Amino acid sequence: MNVLVIGSGGREHAFVWKFAQSPCAQRVFAVPGNAGMAAQAECQAISVTPPFSELIRFARENDVDMTVVGPEAPLVAGIVDSFEAAGLCIFGPTQAAAQLEGSKDFAKRMMAKCRIPTAQSETFDDPGAARAYVRRVGAPIVVKADGLAAGKGVIVCDTPNEALSAVDMMMVERRFGDAGRRVVVEECLVGEEASFMVVCDGTTAVPMASSQDHKRAYDGDAGPNTGGMGAYSPAPVVDEALADRIMTEIVMPLMKGMAEEGLPYRGILYVGVMVTESGPKVLEFNCRFGDPEAQVLLPRLATDLVPILVAATKGTLHQVEMLWRPEPCVCVVMASSGYPEQYATGYPIRGIERANARPDTVVFHAGTALKAGETVTSGGRVLGVTALGENIRRAIENAYAAVGEIAFDGAQFRRDIGHRALRRIVS
Repeated sequence: MNVLVIGSGGREHAFVWKFAQSPCAQRVFAVPGNAGMAAQAECQAISVTPPFSELIRFARENDVDMTVVGPEAPLVAGIVDSFEAAGLCIFGPTQAAAQLEGSKDFAKRMMAKCRIPTAQSETFDDPGAARAYVRRVGAPIVVKADGLAAGKGVIVCDTPNEALSAVDMMMVERRFGDAGRRVVVEECLVGEEASFMVVCDGTTAVPMASSQDHKRAYDGDAGPNTGGMGAYSPAPVVDEALADRIMTEIVMPLMKGMAEEGLPYRGILYVGVMVTESGPKVLEFNCRFGDPEAQVLLPRLATDLVPILVAATKGTLHQVEMLWRPEPCVCVVMASSGYPEQYATGYPIRGIERANARPDTVVFHAGTALKAGETVTSGGRVLGVTALGENIRRAIENAYAAVGEIAFDGAQFRRDIGHRALRRIVS
C-alpha cells in the first residue's frame, strides 16, 4: 500500500523511518517532509492548511491508501473530516474529537464529566477575572493557554506575580495569538511526569510502552518549556500496576464519555500524567504521538506499524497485538542556540552519517533542510539523536556518544536526559 505522512518534524521522520521498514508499505510520501525524510520518502511541498483540497488531490492521484497525520494543527483544523468526506482513509481523530488538545477547557470539561482525576482549575475569558483568581488562590500555580501553542503555552508559576505576568502575556499581549484568548488556571500538581499513549479505534484502546519527556530547556529541568528536549522509554515510574490504573481510571472512562458525546475517539491518545502520592492525574491530553516520545517508542516497537494504524481506522484494533523490544531507548534533541525563543537557522550540519553508523542508533531530522545539496538547520529543534541500549544507562551513553559525532553552529542540548530513570535505578 501507499502511505502519506503529514508533517515536517522528528516525529514524522520517525513515522517515515518505520514505514520504510514495513513490507506493507510500497511507496511512502511525506508532506512537506524534511532533509532526513527525503532519503526514505518522496517529499512534496503541499499546503497542510484548510481546505486541504491540494492534499486530497495528491492522495487521489498517487493512490494513497492511508494518510497519517503527525502534528496537531491539521487535526484540530479538521483534516480527518475532509479526507473522510472525500472517501480517503486517514489515521487520526475528527476535528470535534481533537478538541481534547485544541481546547484545554474542553478537555477539563470532559474530565469532569467522566470523573477523571486531574488538577483543580478554572477557565477565564476575562483577564481581570483571571488575575483576581490568582490573587485569591496564590502560588505555585499553572497558567495555560486554552488553544494550541506549539507545546509552549503552559507556564508553571512559583509566585503570584509570575502568574499575573503569565495571564497578561497570554490574554493581553497575546503572545500566543488566539490560543491565549482564553486561559485555564490550575493547581500545580506535585509528582513525576510520564507520557502514556494508546492507539484507539473508537471502542478499543491498546496501550503503548511508557515514556518520559523532558520539557524544560536546560539541565536540571530549568528554563522555559519547550516542545521537548529529549525522551526515553520505558519510564520506570510507570510500572504495570500504574499502567493498569491509567487505563482503568483515565483512558477507558474518556473513551466511553467521548462516545456518549457522539465523538468516538480514533487515533493516538496521548495522556500526559503526573504521578502523585494519591495516584495518576491528567496534566493534558494530546490527539497525536508525542514529539520526541515517538522517536523512542517507534524504535522499540517490534510489530509492523502499518497494520496497527489500518486496524484503528477500520475499528478492528482488537485483532492486532503490539510487541516491544526489551531494550530501553533514549532520544537527545539537538536544538538551535536560543530555542525556544529567538534563534538563527541555515547553519550546515556535520557528522550525521557518522552518528547513524553507530550500532542501534538513528538520527531523526526535525528542523533541517537541503540547501545546495547540504543539510542545514531550519528550525528550533534540529535533530533527535536516538539510541537503544541493553539498559537505560547504556542507552543514554549510546545516545550522547552519537551526539558527540554531530556539530553545527550554536548547537544546544541537555546533558541530563534520563536522569529520573537513573535515580530510580540507583535507589
